[in-house]
Amino acid sequence: MILGVGTDIEDVDRFRKLTYRKRKDFYDKIFTKREIKYCLQYNDPYPHFAVRFSAKEAIIKALGVQIGFRDIEVLHDKGGAPKIFIKGYKKSKLEYLVSLSHTRKMALSIVIAVSL
Repeated sequence: MILGVGTDIEDVDRFRKLTYRKRKDFYDKIFTKREIKYCLQYNDPYPHFAVRFSAKEAIIKALGVQIGFRDIEVLHDKGGAPKIFIKGYKKSKLEYLVSLSHTRKMALSIVIAVSL
């Protein structure tokens, strides 16, 4: 059963203008250590930051509840597919279907919350 659908689009330049080196405090408020490590492995980490932020916004919209950004973690499984983990929601019977896409300029996420 589908509980909710959320989507969000972000301008990558919004993140590029706030460089990680100069605004680490900003990134630490939004992203987990594992997300930051993942994004910083790329020469241009900002599309990766933007798409994760977009996914966090999309999951909040899909669930219709306020969740702290750092309580939502967007990682990849061994096959490279994106996965969403939410602190405190591990025991619930929810699954999140997520699609992430980005270019150098835009980042888009779609999340579907499904009850098992």
